[in-house]
This record gives sequence, C-alpha cells and structure tokens, in this order.
Amino acid sequence: MTSPETEFVSILGGAEKTESPRVSSRSLPDSLPILGLSDIVIFPSAVVPLLVETGPSLKLIDDIVAGDRLFGAVLQRKPEIAEPSPEDLHEVGCVSRLSKMVKFPDGTARVLVEGLWRIRMKEYSLPAPYLRASYSLLRDETEDSIELQAMLRNAHKQFEEIAKMSTALTDQVKIAALNTEHPGHFADLIAANLNLSLQDRQKLLETISVRERLQKLLPLLNREQEVLTLSSKIQNDVASSIAKTQRDFFLREQMRAIQRELGDGEQGTGETKTLREKIEQAVLPAEVRKAAEQELERLQQTPPAAAEYAVGRNYLDWILSLPWEKSTEDKLDLKAAEKILNEQHFGLTKVKDRLLEFLAVIKRRKEIKGPILCLVGPPGVGKTSLGKSMADALGRKFARISLGGMRDEAEIRGHRRTYVGAMPGRIIQTLRRVESRNPVILLDELDKVGADFRGDPASALLEVLDPAQNHTFTDHYLDLPFDLSRVLFIATANWLEPIHAALRDRLEVIELPSYTESEKLQIAKRYLVPRQIEEHGLTRKDVKFSDSALRKLIREYTREAGVRQLEREIAALSRKATRKIISKNGAAATVKLDADELESYLGHAPFISETSEKITEYGIATGLAWTPVGGEILFIEATRMRGRGSLILTGSLGDVMKESAQTAASYLRSQAKKLDVDLSDYGKFDVHIHVPAGATPKDGPSAGVALVVALASLLTKRRVRSQVAMTGEISLRGRVLRVGGIKEKVLAAARFGLKEVILPEGNKSDWLEAPAEVRSKLKVHFVRQISEAIRLALEAK
Repeated sequence: MTSPETEFVSILGGAEKTESPRVSSRSLPDSLPILGLSDIVIFPSAVVPLLVETGPSLKLIDDIVAGDRLFGAVLQRKPEIAEPSPEDLHEVGCVSRLSKMVKFPDGTARVLVEGLWRIRMKEYSLPAPYLRASYSLLRDETEDSIELQAMLRNAHKQFEEIAKMSTALTDQVKIAALNTEHPGHFADLIAANLNLSLQDRQKLLETISVRERLQKLLPLLNREQEVLTLSSKIQNDVASSIAKTQRDFFLREQMRAIQRELGDGEQGTGETKTLREKIEQAVLPAEVRKAAEQELERLQQTPPAAAEYAVGRNYLDWILSLPWEKSTEDKLDLKAAEKILNEQHFGLTKVKDRLLEFLAVIKRRKEIKGPILCLVGPPGVGKTSLGKSMADALGRKFARISLGGMRDEAEIRGHRRTYVGAMPGRIIQTLRRVESRNPVILLDELDKVGADFRGDPASALLEVLDPAQNHTFTDHYLDLPFDLSRVLFIATANWLEPIHAALRDRLEVIELPSYTESEKLQIAKRYLVPRQIEEHGLTRKDVKFSDSALRKLIREYTREAGVRQLEREIAALSRKATRKIISKNGAAATVKLDADELESYLGHAPFISETSEKITEYGIATGLAWTPVGGEILFIEATRMRGRGSLILTGSLGDVMKESAQTAASYLRSQAKKLDVDLSDYGKFDVHIHVPAGATPKDGPSAGVALVVALASLLTKRRVRSQVAMTGEISLRGRVLRVGGIKEKVLAAARFGLKEVILPEGNKSDWLEAPAEVRSKLKVHFVRQISEAIRLALEAK
C-alpha cells in the first residue's frame, strides 16, 4: 500500500461514497477488522489516501463500506508480506474511518481514511477472510505544566522554520499545525506530515504520554531543520557555480556537495580512482608525488564537463608518463663499443676516441654527468648518423630534435598551463617518447636556431646544456624540476660563429673535417654501395662498381665535403643498372660499372678541375676559402686600365675583404722600392680586382695573401705559379697572420689537384691536424712576411 496524496486527489472525480457521521468512542464495537499497512503510519486526526490491492484487503474494504466503515490500521513489521499474520503486525495501531472510495477496472481501490484513536491489539480471531481483533483504547496522558507548554512553543518555533524552508508541506498543514494549541494533537499532526522514517513514526504512535511524545519529536524536528538548512546551502553553492540550464551538471554538483558535507563521499570517479592507483604505484620523487596528489585533489573537485578538468587530466598524464627514475643500463664493454663505432663509421678517430674515453670514465666511476658534445663540420660528413652510433655503442635509447628554424623559446621550455593547448617543450616530450631518463639526444642544426618576438631558444638551451644546472631543469608546463644530468646531449652544427657565445662556452667542440678522396672511396665501398644495392632490390652479383668508377664519381661528378651527392650519384647508377637488368627479361647478367662507362649513364661530368689550365696571365692568384660545406679554391683576378689611380673591387665582396684589398694595395705602394715594383705611373691607371662567382657573397680576412700576390703579379708583370694556393691575413706592416679553417682549405687544395700551399706560420699546428694522406700530397710553405709569400708564389724573372 502507498499514500500518494496527489494521485488520490487526481481521481476524486470518480464515483464517491457518502461520508459517515462523526463517531463517538463509546459507540466503537468490541472488535475491528484489521488492515495491515506496508509503508505508512496513520495518526489520530490524520486524513490519508491508501491504495488497496490484495484480495483480503479489498474484501475488508467492501465489508466496512457496507457497515460502520470502521477498521484498525496497523503497520506491518515486514512490508513485503501481502497477507500479514498477527505476528507480522505491531501492537499499537489506529482506529480509522473510511471516508471515500474509488474502484478501478484493474480490481484495485483508492480510499481516503481518517485516523480517530490509538488502540492496542489484544486478541486476534482467525482470518475469514481477513483479520479481526479485540483492542483497548489508548487515550493521551497529558498534564497542564509549564514545561509542557515550553516544549510545545519550542516545537512550534522549530516547525515555523521548517515550514519556511520545506516545499513538501502544504499550506493547509502549515496553517493547521500553527493553529493547534493541544500538545498531543500538534505532535500527531507533525509526526504525520514530517519527513520521518516508519520506525520513528511508529514509536511516536506508541507513545501515550504527550510529554514524552514531544520529547521524542523535538530532536526529530531539529534534525529535519538541519537537513533543510544544509540542503539549502548546497543548492546555493551549486547554483552559484553553474548555469541554471545545465540540469545534469547541477545534479552531479549537488551529489558531490552532499558527499563533501557528510564527510563520507567516495574518493572520486572511476577515472580519478585509476589515476590515484597509478600515482601510488609510480616511482616518483617526493616533490613530484606531492604535486601529483594535489592536482588529483583539484581534479576530484572539478566537474568532468569543465575545461579545467581536461587540463588537469593531461597534466597528470604527463607527470605519470615521464621516466623520473627509469633508465637503461649502459654497456661498458669498450671493445664492443669500439667495434660498433668502427662498423658504422669510417674514420672520425677523434670523435670515437672521445666517446670511448667517456665510457671508460663511467666504467671506472660508475656515475658521471653527461658531457655536452658539439660536432662541427660541413654537411654530409656523418654528424647526425654518428649520434645514433653513439647510442648503439652505449646501449642507450636515441632521439633526435631538429633545431633548424626554431624561433620560439616555448619549443624548449614548454608553455605555461594557463594557455589553451599548452604542452611541455621538446626536451620533455622526447624523454616521454623514449621512456628513459638517460638517452642520447641529438640536437641537430644548433647553428640554425633563430630568435624573434617569441623569445630566443638559444637562451633557453643555456640551462639544458649546462652540466652544472640541468639536474634541476624546469619546464614551464610541468613546473617541476627534471634531472637532465644523465642525458648525453650531442649537438651538431655546420659552423660555430652563429651560435650564442654563452651557449658555445658550454659545449665540448669536436670538429669533423671534410673527407679525403681515399676516405670517400672507402665509405662508398663499405656503406653507400651496399645500401643502394639493397634499396634497389639488387645483389652484389647483379651490379659491380669498380674502384676507378667510384674515384671518377668522386672527382668529376661530385664536389662536396661529405658524401651525400656521392650517394645520390651511386643511387642513379643503381637505377640505371636495375633498368638494364629488367630490360633483359631476367637473363642472368652482371652489370659492371667502370670509369669509361660513367658518361653513358650519367652524362658529361659537371666538374672539371679549374687548375687544369695553367696560369698564363699576370694578376691571377689562387686563394683558399672556407665555406660551411667545406673548403674551396678562390681565384683572384687583377687588371689595370687608364684612370686616376682608383681601386675598383667587384665580386660580391664583404667589408672585411674590401679592407684586405685596400691593405694589400697600400702595402705594395709603401714597399714598392723594396719589392722592385715600378709605380711611377700608378696615378695614371685604375686597378680593378675581381673575384669570380659574383653571385656568391664573399668575406673574411683570409684572402689577404692571395690579394697582395695578385696585385704584385700585376704590377711586377710576373705570373703566379699555377700549382700554388695560398691563404692568410695581412697587415700594413707586412706580416702574415693566422687564419681558421686550415683543414678544409688544404683538403680543397688536394681535391683540386694543387701541389703547394702557402700558409701563415701561426697555422703550423692546424697543418698537423690535416689527414696524413693530404699532407703527403701537398708541399707546404709557412711564411711570416708578405715578402716571403710573394717570393714563393711568383715565377722567377
């Protein structure tokens, strides 16, 4: 049975029984039919709707409607029992009168009953077909005392507060309760309409003493007032934090707020529980664990639909996925490491020795902060691939970060979490990807880093590449220190000049020179040819490259410091060989590639040695230049024509090179007599100096010797020896000063077939750094004075 009052009212329009006259307690019968109630307690003076469904109960209703309409309403001990026995009913109930009834086609009936008096069950008769029982009438035990009046007033006051906050109480109930002066009637009215449990209502019904009934009711009123106050507070808190239109969101917030106030809410949703388990299981530093737990607490208080929830969730994902304490074990077998390096790279002895030294120190000390190596050299000499070989030799994971064109500082240090779409920097992203805190990270193209209004990435790299600071590297996104001291950073660059001075100071620079012809030949035979044969689906039996063909490729089809163009030419030959084999319909044949056949496959050689033509005119000198892609030879041309003694300079020369030309002219004019130069008609002629390849900008002081030799050749009418190249800075005092890039310059001299080089005496140590193969091909002259260079460069009279 239920008591849905609104549902009952909605059906009152049906057929109704007429109401009986008021009953006196003296006219009550000795026994009454008993109706068991499953979910309601009826109090005296209360009017309650009931739903009657079971057969015996319906029979009981039909019988009392035909009689005096009186019955006993008693609460069942077990609400699920359809036909209760006397043992299933409480001892105290209420004499009730049926006021109205409506029957429905489904066999059920809706009745409106009015409670009259409390009764105590005495003896039940056998059900035929429903229970009947004799009873005793229970009258209120009241007293006229000040204490009872005080309790009544207190109850009135509390009920007034409840009536203001509760929306469940009707206006009729509020008015009736506030106008009731009888303590017993007031207690019954409140007990019937207050939101109480069935057990509390039954206890109030069984309490005959009005004073005791009010004593039991007051704590219940106080609890209901606190619940309504707290409910109002929760609703206000929720309403202030969310939009009224978000109904689902409102319900979730309300539930969460209730759990917070009660202090027994769950630890979070399934997602936050999973995150908490991950944090507990993860091996994290104390500071990181504390930050993760604080973020998880904030996440639990954030609605999943809010944007901040995704931000906090991503932040925890990053913290839990980083290798804070996870590292790979280093391979400390020096012989095995040396074997790996030699198998994957030819030459590069200095770099290999440095890495093996690093391994030896780790093996000895067991713990060492990673050095910051910077491999500097022209393109194609193996700087990038060497980083991967280092990782293989150490047994560490490898990652590459390209810095070319990077202009935003946030690429290194990350974005702060206040920005939409914020992410950690490339360093932290790389560590997450390799899942190790001691990988080998290659910072490629360090010299190509730029700077603009978004910051200077090179400045951000100062902390990353400083062994004394990077153990507490702090990414803006994480805002937590991460130890980078175990990472082996390897930077690569084509030249050092563009690198920030403070950053360059933190690097251990290892220069990689250009490859010699014999080194290129060995690299081609060991690495390039086998790789291209495999990539084109061939075997060593299908195609064979002769040494003469490879040498001709190196000399006449490529002109580079590295081997990239050489590999492209080998790839082109491999494609030609593959096509030739396929065109023979699979017939077994080996394609042999000799030097004489290269022109038929690749066309005319694009590079012919510029020194093959002998210098036959005055005013031409061969200089040596350094470029980011290796060394080059540079021809200086000088001529004179009628004029006013002006010096004309062309060839896209920079300011430093122009000043070197002016210094050369001033020196020759000041030392004309000593050098046996006739300048009696110098003011009647203009001197024009030109450096070919005018579209290519040129600058630097190292062409000073070549400039002064070309002018001396023009003015003395003595040709420069064809097989001699030179480099060096000059001064007005006639000194030849030290310059850089000697390795690349002498390699270029050997590559172009020159026989002698003139170098400043200050570059003797650099000459010894050149490969022995190159030193054996060139005769070197070290000079301190310009006069010595002129004497060695010009032909004898």
